Amino acid sequence: MNVRMPAEWEPHERTWMAWPGPNPTFSTEEELGEARAAWAAVARAVRRFEPVTMVVGTGQSASARALLGDGFELVERDLDDAWMRDIGPTFVRDGDRLAAVDWVFNGWGAQEWARWDHDAKIARHVADLAGAPVHSSPLVNEGGGIHVDGEGTVLLTDTVQLGPERNPGWTRERVEAEIHARLGTRKALWLPRGLTADYPGHGFGTLGHVDIVAAFAAPGVVLVHSQQDPAHPDFEVSREVIGVLKGRTDARGRTLEIVEVPAPTALADDDGWVDHSYINHYLCNGGVVLCSFDDPHDELAAGIFRRLFPQRTVTLVDARTIFAGGGGIHCITQQQPKI
Repeated sequence: MNVRMPAEWEPHERTWMAWPGPNPTFSTEEELGEARAAWAAVARAVRRFEPVTMVVGTGQSASARALLGDGFELVERDLDDAWMRDIGPTFVRDGDRLAAVDWVFNGWGAQEWARWDHDAKIARHVADLAGAPVHSSPLVNEGGGIHVDGEGTVLLTDTVQLGPERNPGWTRERVEAEIHARLGTRKALWLPRGLTADYPGHGFGTLGHVDIVAAFAAPGVVLVHSQQDPAHPDFEVSREVIGVLKGRTDARGRTLEIVEVPAPTALADDDGWVDHSYINHYLCNGGVVLCSFDDPHDELAAGIFRRLFPQRTVTLVDARTIFAGGGGIHCITQQQPKI
């Protein structure tokens, strides 16, 4: 296979999302209503720049259309949850064709609150709708657990791909071989862990997805979450991640430029430490859809992104409800690259 996963900043055909339905993540009518409003706000922000297809639970199109309005393609499929980055396929180029990697999905490491009978099949449904042949992988993995520069380098975390909850018995070498074969990458940069609130005991989490702590902004440039308050446990996590990446080179031999993005000032909510992060943004055609938190650092982060992406329009969308469910804007979107 001559495969390559394009970087997120490369042109998109469209964005795929999934509509929240009743499930353990949104267990009350109030929580579900708030989630749907938050997902709709992200979808409308993305739709300003490119088409959006929303996968909607069976029989839920009317509720979705009422909040989304016109201009969206809706398709009904059975769903458990609404995190398209993780349950959808990872789109790649296979030569001059679109293809879709179908990782094994097991509810973020078979967590006790998760359900995934339907979501484990969504990657194939989306691939079929996109007309993309499926490349099946035996690796338990999610789209939020990887981030690529499009030129051979991939970011991973020890606690996701090497965690016993997903891939017991897999070695680092076996994981890298499988990732490289599916994404066309050549070099993996491993981070030790994700943010504190992404682990059990802090609500819903993924056990350390990379897309909330570090992400490529360009070849050779990595954005890193920087918690600057020593009172938060992510102060040490941030220092460790920055230390691991500092001085490292990418697949083409470039020394990485590290861009620290200060965390929001809020440290905790009623449930404990928060992992609010601006790293979990989404790049779409001509735009950056950036998490906001009604926080003094929102505009500071927006300024960093405007400097890094001067040709793109930065749109801030309140992501607090999404983070309460265990993710952010990047987690609920999945790009289909233009071929």
